[in-house]
Amino acid sequence: MSDPRAPEDDEYSATVLGSHWFSGPPEPAEVTPDRVEGSVLRFGPGVTAAVPAPFPVTAAAAAAPRGRRAAGLRRYALAGLVLIAVLAYLGWQRYGPALEVRDVAVTTAADGPSCDTAADVVALVRTNGRPGTLTYRWIRSDGTRSEQLTERVPRGQREARLHLLWTFRGAGSHPAKAELELLSPGPRTAAVEFTYRCGP
Repeated sequence: MSDPRAPEDDEYSATVLGSHWFSGPPEPAEVTPDRVEGSVLRFGPGVTAAVPAPFPVTAAAAAAPRGRRAAGLRRYALAGLVLIAVLAYLGWQRYGPALEVRDVAVTTAADGPSCDTAADVVALVRTNGRPGTLTYRWIRSDGTRSEQLTERVPRGQREARLHLLWTFRGAGSHPAKAELELLSPGPRTAAVEFTYRCGP
């Protein structure tokens, strides 16, 4: 039985078609990823929203970094408060209230100096314990006065002792008065009277 599709030409024969006549899916080209993020390969100039996450993301997993971040912020906030408190204390220590004199008293031995000796006159200056400098001079009843003197008072020290050594010579009895004139941090004065005796 003859094939009805066959041409009537007895010389017809099937030929082998060239490979260019076949149309099929092209061979996939080898593409190098732009970058690697974890186990997900990213291709192209950007990342699209269609790319699935490499692992399931749950609400708890998303909230965990925020919780750690909040805990870190609280820890740093506490450290910041401690630092501010320390700086405030140091500032108060350095720039707080200035040195103030609360009281001044001048004393010496009740019986006075003996023959050809010196009277040790002591001024006791009480302060508020702040650091600073006392400026003062001694005035004697014989008409002499010292030059301007200074005494450095360190922080925490609430008393300063200022000494005057007044030397007497000769026989007889001589009344004397020593006065402390405090110039700063505030003007104050204090004095003591005594008698020098030498002889019967």
